[in-house]
Amino acid sequence: MTTLYITGAGVSAQSGIPTFRGEDGFWTIGSENYTPQQMATRAMYQHNPEEFLKWYYHRFVTYRHHGPNSVHHWLSDKQLITQNIDGLDSKAGNTSYISIHGRINEMTLFHEQGEPVDRITAPWDLVDETKLAESLLDLFKIAKQGPQLNVSLKPYVLLFDEFYTELYQINKAQQQMLHAEKIVFIGTSFSVNITQMAIEIAREYNIPIEVVDPEPCHILHSNVIYHTMTASEYITKVT
Repeated sequence: MTTLYITGAGVSAQSGIPTFRGEDGFWTIGSENYTPQQMATRAMYQHNPEEFLKWYYHRFVTYRHHGPNSVHHWLSDKQLITQNIDGLDSKAGNTSYISIHGRINEMTLFHEQGEPVDRITAPWDLVDETKLAESLLDLFKIAKQGPQLNVSLKPYVLLFDEFYTELYQINKAQQQMLHAEKIVFIGTSFSVNITQMAIEIAREYNIPIEVVDPEPCHILHSNVIYHTMTASEYITKVT
């Protein structure tokens, strides 16, 4: 039995990566013609891959060289599920964490969801920003007819209209929730399915919850402790 930490975008804010719902957040700024909620979909990748890849590159990949902060380092030896795709927990030395929504430094073969597929390193440094669209389409092996199953490549990221599969280690994540003696949420808005799943398991098995956030969401659970503070303030308090 151990403490399970589940983190969201608030943890990486100190590293200069925008949160999802701030003024400069990923879900606040879209493309010229589409909202972020429209952009971050499998449907957009399939039907307008150029627009999708350019948005993904600008809103996520450009932060790939940012470094971890004190919170990532503190979490480096903890049991961790993160919603973040920035890979900063890996840079901080956590070798066993679950990146439940993917990682920006990887990609996969474009496949039917649920089929086994390898994760491969995304060669972002090969992108030519002077001809960004052409370069991205070439990198992801996308021809004029659009992405082809088992031929084209896709960023390793869980999109809004996709579901959790073993590619994202969903079974391992559920088992960690079930066996946790306590679940600590840090810097998350509780707006994604993985946090709701964890709360439901905590309620069913009476697992204590702690919430760390300057403006914490109220959780419908009988055993919750709220820490109204930033993640960096929290680790100073508990260290």
